[in-house]
Amino acid sequence: MDFLKSAVASAIAAKGPPFPYTFGDKVDMDPSIWTLYNGTKREDGSPCSIFSFEVSSNRSALPLAKNALKKLRTLRHPGVIRVLDTVETDSYIYIATERLVPLRWHVKRKSLTPETARWGLYNIARTVKFINDEASSVHGNLKVASIYTTESGEWKLGGFEVLSNIKDDEAVIYTYGSLLPDSGRYTPPELAKSGWDAIKRNPHSAVDAWDFAALIFEVFNGTFSGSDQAGQTKNIPPSMHSSYKRLANANPKVRLSVAHFLEQGRKNGSFFDTPLIKVTDGIENLGIKSEEERDAFLDDLEHLSDDFPEEFFKMKILPELLKSVEFGGGGPKAFSLVMKVATKLSSDDFDAKVAPVVIRLFGNPDRAIRVCLLDHLPQMIDRLSPKVVNDKIWPQAVTGFMDVEPVVREQTLKSVLTFIPKLSERTVNGELLKYLAKTANDEQPGIRTNTTICLGKIAKYLGNSSRSKVLIAAFTRSLRDPFVHARNAALMALAVTAEYFTEEDCAVRILPAVCPSLIDKEKLVRDQANKTIEVYLAKVRKAAANMPETALPSETAASNAGATPRMSTPQPDISSAASWAGWAISSFTNKLSAAAGDIQSASAASKSNGPLSTQPSKPATCPTTSPSTSSTANTHHRNLRSPTPSAPTSSPSAKESAFSPPPEEDFDGADAWGSMDDIYDDDNNDANNQQETDEDPWAAKSKPKPTSTKISATPFDDGGEPDFAGWLAAQAEKKKQGKVLPKGLAKSSSLAASSAGAKKPTTTIVSAKTTSMAGAKSKPVVAKKIDMKPKDESLDDDEGWGGW
Repeated sequence: MDFLKSAVASAIAAKGPPFPYTFGDKVDMDPSIWTLYNGTKREDGSPCSIFSFEVSSNRSALPLAKNALKKLRTLRHPGVIRVLDTVETDSYIYIATERLVPLRWHVKRKSLTPETARWGLYNIARTVKFINDEASSVHGNLKVASIYTTESGEWKLGGFEVLSNIKDDEAVIYTYGSLLPDSGRYTPPELAKSGWDAIKRNPHSAVDAWDFAALIFEVFNGTFSGSDQAGQTKNIPPSMHSSYKRLANANPKVRLSVAHFLEQGRKNGSFFDTPLIKVTDGIENLGIKSEEERDAFLDDLEHLSDDFPEEFFKMKILPELLKSVEFGGGGPKAFSLVMKVATKLSSDDFDAKVAPVVIRLFGNPDRAIRVCLLDHLPQMIDRLSPKVVNDKIWPQAVTGFMDVEPVVREQTLKSVLTFIPKLSERTVNGELLKYLAKTANDEQPGIRTNTTICLGKIAKYLGNSSRSKVLIAAFTRSLRDPFVHARNAALMALAVTAEYFTEEDCAVRILPAVCPSLIDKEKLVRDQANKTIEVYLAKVRKAAANMPETALPSETAASNAGATPRMSTPQPDISSAASWAGWAISSFTNKLSAAAGDIQSASAASKSNGPLSTQPSKPATCPTTSPSTSSTANTHHRNLRSPTPSAPTSSPSAKESAFSPPPEEDFDGADAWGSMDDIYDDDNNDANNQQETDEDPWAAKSKPKPTSTKISATPFDDGGEPDFAGWLAAQAEKKKQGKVLPKGLAKSSSLAASSAGAKKPTTTIVSAKTTSMAGAKSKPVVAKKIDMKPKDESLDDDEGWGGW
């Protein structure tokens, strides 16, 4: 049926004067002489509302419709319905207005908050005051059914069917006031008793004052049934009670006018003194306000609660704020309010109204604006498309990384976490990392710390090819930062990004870098270092558990390939740690036996003649050497290291070596490590050995240093006994020069000597350099004393194990 009515109305409009609007759906409303339709403007499709009056269906109300049309054309006020176009014929009257919604809808749904209700009543009160005072008129039809809300949420006054000027004796209100729909409910007591002519005998504002009281009750309670409810304060704000009751006074001569009610409400702290009302009063002139007035206005706007009318802020407040930010000097405070309103906007509205301004503001050189934009970036980043961010916003935002003000650099750095989901992979792994490398070296410790935190949080966005390299370099560098929180941030970042590193990186690059933090001067760092190391140790251990026991070929495969089997020293069944130590000693001994058979032979000879330490010293001629003949020198060195025994061995086992471990029943592999005391006792021995090494002619090929030792003319002859102590001294010198004595050598010899139960006497070795083969004059050589007395304690681990 509504569709047919709309079609008929359109057909009628086509026959009459041009009406460039299209009828839409019919809008439900209270009983009225008008039929309300939603409509659109044909030219641009913009929305509107159309009030339609059909003369044939309600001819008796034609004077009311004509009066309303006349008053709407001539009366101009912000609180009055805005008329777009009108058409009047003998058959119909059409009035096109801005798009409207009856206030009755909101009252029925109870969707009006107390703040919004006060704001709406305030706007209607100002409009009624204008009608009563400036226009010297009486509205006469003031009720919820005469009020509409616009798209911006503002309340607009209509219902001008009986609006009349009090100076007109033939005014419509006197004659046709009783024809208004539901006039009996809203008629003041004096009119109900004496008729509409009683308006002339009382203040003309008295009628509208009574109706305004009925309007207040209806807004807060939903309905107004009659005069018996007038003056009741149910659900009405307490601050409004006194003035409201005076509006509903039964005596029109003492009744409070709407103008006075408005004045009382505007007083400081009264019912109309609210932030929302202050904002709506000052928004239209924001651009021309002084700086002090603008700041005061923005303060009021900032204190608004979240129950403000969203549509009003979107359509009225937001455009003014955007103009103030961009052109009027509103600054960061105005932009903060823009974002508060923008959170209520749809995506289409945001793209159309806010996004273009945001893009332009990122190009603004004002630091305060830039910091404000970055502060509110999380609120708007989801509304911005990746293309807009990469092409228009990010190129402007990166200038903050190079700003001279630390606050701008730091805020730009923090915004990376918000930007990165919208940035392209190329931008992240190229331009962004370049700027983060600069902030990692910033002079401000807080910025360096935040860079580390930022890298830890954006690790998942980095490219797989460069992620581990970048993160390890950045975090390990921060571990050495003098700022304690930077070091702590690096440890925490390493802990949360462990999944991005290989097991090899964890063991080889990260753990060695983290270990020094275990003894950091700050407990905060030490505690975090322990937690981080636990994370990486767990990962390395898990990887190691899945690795094979050895990468060497099996013994069976080696035997099948024809390899010569190697004889190893039998090992006792002892603890795992001791077994491992014993295996290392025996393996190394076997390698020595295979590589240098002469040493093995010399050991057997010394064993046949008794313990090495008990053999008497015999003079022996030291072979001469020529400085120019390298082969002769090598022979001399070899002879000194491995002298040939002068007597055949009488040992029952000529193949036994002094470096072999003692028999199984006496050998304990754990002893190969020495005791903890050896570490401290060997310090003094190392000093003595160092002095002897400095005097050893084998230690270096340079000229010997003169000493106070007495030089003997008779060369030393050991009678064929190997100079084992001298050989050990030479090996110690080689260790000093970088040639490490194989680990286990000194310990094994010590074990051999101790097993024989002999003591090593102190022997003085006197040597001299003779002349060359051409008969050159002989030169004195440094005499050296070597302490052959065995030590009660084992050698230092470094001398015992060497490269192992």
